Amino acid sequence: MTRDTRLDQPRLRRGPKLPRFDPEAFGRWSEGIARFMGTAKFLFYMTLVIIAWIGWNTLAPRGWRFDPYTFTFLTLILSLQASYAAPLILLAQNRQADRDRLAAEEDRRRAAMQKADTEYLTREIAALRIALGEVATRDFLRSELARLAEELDEAAHRRHKLARKEQQRALRRAARREEALAFDEDPDAFEDDEDDIATPVKESRASRGKTRDS
Repeated sequence: MTRDTRLDQPRLRRGPKLPRFDPEAFGRWSEGIARFMGTAKFLFYMTLVIIAWIGWNTLAPRGWRFDPYTFTFLTLILSLQASYAAPLILLAQNRQADRDRLAAEEDRRRAAMQKADTEYLTREIAALRIALGEVATRDFLRSELARLAEELDEAAHRRHKLARKEQQRALRRAARREEALAFDEDPDAFEDDEDDIATPVKESRASRGKTRDS
C-alpha cells in the first residue's frame, strides 16, 4: 500500500504550499501599525511627505519632476495606503474585541466566584449568629453570677440568724435550768416555746412565795 492509500496516516494536501506565518506575530505587528496610524505623529509625518511631494513636483525643474500635476502616483500611493490601513485597523479591532471578550468572561467568572464566596460567608455568618444566640453572653453570666451571689448572701444571712436564734435558745434553756434548779424544780418540765418561756418559772416563784408567807 502506498502512503496515499493508508488509513492510519493523514492524507497530504495537494497543490502549491503557501508560506506559513505566525498569526500572533502578524497580529501584534498589525496592531502596532494601526496604533501608530492613529497617532498625531503619523499624521504629522504624512503631511510633511505630501507637502514635500507636491512642492518638489511643482517647484522643481521640469526634468526632475517624477510626478507632475494631478499627482497620479501620489494618489495611487495614498489609495494603496488606505486599502491596507482599513484591514489592519479591522484586524486590530478584532483582536481588541477578542481581548475584551476574554476579559469580560474573566470578569464574569470572578464575579460568580465572588458571589459564591459572599453567599457562603453569609450562610456562615447566619449560622454563627444562630449558634451565638444559644450561647450565654458575658452580661447574662454576670447577671446570673450576681443573682447567685445574692442568693448565697441571703442564705448565709438566714443561717446566721438561725444560728443566733439557736444560741439564744440555748442560753435561755441554760438560764431556765439554772433558775429551775435554784427553785428545786424539774428542769425538763419547761418547754422551748418563746412565748411560754417565763410561765413555769413565774408559777413556781408564786407558789414558793405563798408557802413562805404561810
